[in-house]
Amino acid sequence: MAGFIRDIPRRFRGVRPAHTGRAHNLFEAAAVHVAAGAENDEERGAEAAAWVSPEALAFGVNELACRAVIALARERQQPPLRVARELLGLPVAP
Repeated sequence: MAGFIRDIPRRFRGVRPAHTGRAHNLFEAAAVHVAAGAENDEERGAEAAAWVSPEALAFGVNELACRAVIALARERQQPPLRVARELLGLPVAP
């Protein structure tokens, strides 16, 4: 699972759904938005952010973050809080 999470930016590189008038899934928007941020692609991030409401995007980004932390915690056999603090560069209590 963690390999999939780390692979998200590559999977979404250059992905720009055709404008067919269909509604974008909030998780699709969140994945593209986060991957674009990881790659410093502001244009793609802004495009994905426009696909859904700000509230829906925030929910999708939060869900993606939770799933990523859980996957990394399982892979590292560490508590999710420890992994989250490490990812953010915060001090980790012993």
